[in-house]
Amino acid sequence: MSDLPGFETLLLDRPADNVLRVTMNRPDARNAQDLQMTYDLNEAFNFAAHDAETKVIILAGSDPHFSAGHDLRGKAGKTLDDFTPISTWGGHGAPGAEGRLSREHEIYLDVSQRWRDLPKPTIAAVQGKCIAGGLMLAWVCDLIVASDDATFCDPVVAMGVCGVEWFAHPHELGYRKAKELLFTGDFFTAEEAHRLGMVNHVVPRAEMMDFVVAMAAKIATKPLFALRTTKEAVNKAQDAAGFQQQMATAFALHQLCHSHNMQVHNMAVDPGGLAPSVKGRTDARLKAKPAAE
Repeated sequence: MSDLPGFETLLLDRPADNVLRVTMNRPDARNAQDLQMTYDLNEAFNFAAHDAETKVIILAGSDPHFSAGHDLRGKAGKTLDDFTPISTWGGHGAPGAEGRLSREHEIYLDVSQRWRDLPKPTIAAVQGKCIAGGLMLAWVCDLIVASDDATFCDPVVAMGVCGVEWFAHPHELGYRKAKELLFTGDFFTAEEAHRLGMVNHVVPRAEMMDFVVAMAAKIATKPLFALRTTKEAVNKAQDAAGFQQQMATAFALHQLCHSHNMQVHNMAVDPGGLAPSVKGRTDARLKAKPAAE
């Protein structure tokens, strides 16, 4: 059995034969993604993709919540220069909109695309809150199983931006419901997510992980090449329906919103949409340069 790598922000284990579980482990930050977690996740997924013993990957979050999204506080002393680039855009240190677009391409759009296209089935096990960037983590997975107390939300329209960077909302929720949930910023429940087709199963919280592991173990009995090609076929069907073109357009509009906010508010987001506790931590950094996360 191959050794599992260790990570600062993740726990890896094998809960069943040919199943690798990747657990986000920043419970004090509600598993919000800082730069360290983003690059840890990418390295863990790369390991899983090449690991001969792994046929199915589970993405989970340590209790109590799956993920509160992107950590706008950053991580003291670490910048993108401390990590090996994933994308080829470069120019992360450039001033203005060029630097922001480059950074967000690197740590939001390109990582999401890589994780969505992993050549093995992935299952998100979602409990508690799944907010903004947390949706991106769940949406790049092939299957989503939610606990009965899970709730979901993308509140960033209130921050003057047109939704999170991996703009899968219309595909996951349907066009009209996507508009409603973006316009209002309301939370929606696991049962509603299941009704809309975003979630495969809703399971009592105490039983959720056992359910996910059993599902992963069942999938892992299938031939790996057939699993890979089936995933590719379904993803290409989504792409043929315009998924990639829509994603690129939404990302460009997202960057336009940041530029607008910089001109109007001297911040990348509208401060009116930030909670007071977050606003106090982010004002100075967002005014100084584009956010790192």
